[in-house]
Amino acid sequence: MLIFYCRAILPDFIPQVGMEFGSSDEAWAFWLRYGGHRGFEVRKRYTNKRESDGKITSCKFVCANEGHRVADKRDPLTKCPRAETRTDCQVHMNLKLDRKKEILKVSDVFLEHNHKLHLPETIHLMVSQRKISDLQAFQI
Repeated sequence: MLIFYCRAILPDFIPQVGMEFGSSDEAWAFWLRYGGHRGFEVRKRYTNKRESDGKITSCKFVCANEGHRVADKRDPLTKCPRAETRTDCQVHMNLKLDRKKEILKVSDVFLEHNHKLHLPETIHLMVSQRKISDLQAFQI
């Protein structure tokens, strides 16, 4: 595996097996912040919910470069095809519901990228990091 750029992160902010989160939103905020600190885009791979009450039972957060894009269904003579951005990066964090405590626990983590990471100067350009506050939106 190749790691091209490494930044110092406090150990509390590195995903580890056994970490606990009160909700999937809390876990997503953690993964989003971790991705921003490390310099990679993030996305949700899947979320499973209970049918009885809609509570999340498991979910997987991944690097945005995970997997491969499906074959292009458009005309093969397209003049400007989209660039391939996915590199089958295996970085992920799996969460499962602890049914006794009713909290989400990290069950699996893999943190080695196979692509270049963003520099600190360009993190604000990443799609997953482009969030503005309500006040900023009002001013715009």
